[in-house]
Amino acid sequence: MIAFVRGRVAAVTLSSAVLEVGGVGLELMCAPGTLATLRTGQEVTLPTSMVVREDSLTLFGFTDEDEKTCFELVQTASGVGPKLAQAILAVLSPDVLRRAIGTEDVKTLTQVPGIGQKGAQRIILELKDRMGVVGPTGPGQAVVPAEAPWRAQVQQGLVGLGWSVREADRAVEEVADQAGDQPDVAALLRAALQTLRKA
Repeated sequence: MIAFVRGRVAAVTLSSAVLEVGGVGLELMCAPGTLATLRTGQEVTLPTSMVVREDSLTLFGFTDEDEKTCFELVQTASGVGPKLAQAILAVLSPDVLRRAIGTEDVKTLTQVPGIGQKGAQRIILELKDRMGVVGPTGPGQAVVPAEAPWRAQVQQGLVGLGWSVREADRAVEEVADQAGDQPDVAALLRAALQTLRKA
């Protein structure tokens, strides 16, 4: 997994940016908000998420880690692939997305092209307890943290290996107490696989 890319911006298109890294041009698919911050010739570091398909390897780039975490987490909902996940973040910021899911705001989610009312309701149902909720700002008001990134990574790894979302979620909960302050995703994935094989 490529966690981030650091390099010189060689080109910016309507949907992607090319970063020159060690003499190699890497194309990163980015939302418009991220592309708007990039300038040709500029040295940048972008968090990335790699999506592996049978016929392609696609690298998605993000403004920050929070955006990347949301991108990976929304894909754990049924019917949400990387293109729709990117479209969601193109329309809604991570905080707006969390608030919409936390308050069951179907109308906000349906602003995203490709998400109808049923799709929005399914996303809310599947992610409400996992996304974290942004509370109102002010004295004494806290922001409930989003789900730890390792959870989404382990869950996606298990689903990619053929386990169902429900089985993967159960295995993630089983190994959650092993995560600690600096989780080792590979070790947690192995531990989760062991719990599934025992079951």
